[in-house]
Amino acid sequence: MTDTEIPVGDRIAVGLAALGRPAYINLGRTEALPPGREFEAMRAATYDVLDDAYRAGVRWIDVARSYGSSEEFLAGWLADRGHADVTVSSKWGYRYVGEWKLDAPVHEVKEHTAARFAGQWAETVDLLGKAVSLYQVHSLTVDSPLFADDRLIGALAELAADGVPVGFSTSGPAQADAVRRAFELEVAGIPVFSAVQSTWNLLEPSVGPALAEAHAAGKRVLVKETVANGRLVVEPPSSLARIAREHGTGPDAVAIAAVLAQDWRPVAVIGPSSTAQLRENLVAAKAKLTADELAELATLAEEPSAYWRHRSCLGWQ
Repeated sequence: MTDTEIPVGDRIAVGLAALGRPAYINLGRTEALPPGREFEAMRAATYDVLDDAYRAGVRWIDVARSYGSSEEFLAGWLADRGHADVTVSSKWGYRYVGEWKLDAPVHEVKEHTAARFAGQWAETVDLLGKAVSLYQVHSLTVDSPLFADDRLIGALAELAADGVPVGFSTSGPAQADAVRRAFELEVAGIPVFSAVQSTWNLLEPSVGPALAEAHAAGKRVLVKETVANGRLVVEPPSSLARIAREHGTGPDAVAIAAVLAQDWRPVAVIGPSSTAQLRENLVAAKAKLTADELAELATLAEEPSAYWRHRSCLGWQ
């Protein structure tokens, strides 16, 4: 439960998954984006969101190699604006192959290999240079070949030793297992990973205990998909909608406030598609949810396998 307004710069990051490419699986995105979603129009929309986020106090931006041109857009914005106080996190492991087409048959391809890591790290450095404060394995699962690849694990440990913190993101119903297994990885007695970014929201909170353990161990914890890819906004459960009305705000702000209220103090990664969505999301920092409200919202959780089956059916739009 929050008693005072949460400092935006400490606890909220803006992710560019919805703005760096024309198609994505977020609901409620279509009308928020520029008509046609041409490359330059999407770049301009990204700059507008980043400008407003910075003015509001946000100092963390999260991108990925697979988020289309997100790294390019962010690099250009940083160069144009001259901001030197922004934390930048990016991810490797997926390659964007959508060719800026809404109807591409495949939008991204996953590969957790040493070669993919080396190639994508070079691409990230070419665009963002020393601005990268955290480099993450994208969508690590318990069956990832990474866990058996000593060469890859060694390369990640070397990057961490060179001063770039290394983390991982997770997806799927077995996120907790992936979190615990990843944090066990060591090279010469030193942990490879110092951060995790997992999906946690009111519909899918199952990874929470593992994230609490990570926080207690001194790891940096980020939470993505805070509004369940738009489901909690476009089709909010009745109790969420009612609590939002009582607070005079939207369901997105309440859903994000529930993330921020967790005792393991995650950074909430929000993914607005417009400045209007950004403003609505940032109301979460001012929301004061009661213990009773948080308990009621906790009843919205779905069975993890069902949640992820539903997510896998969301079409790219």
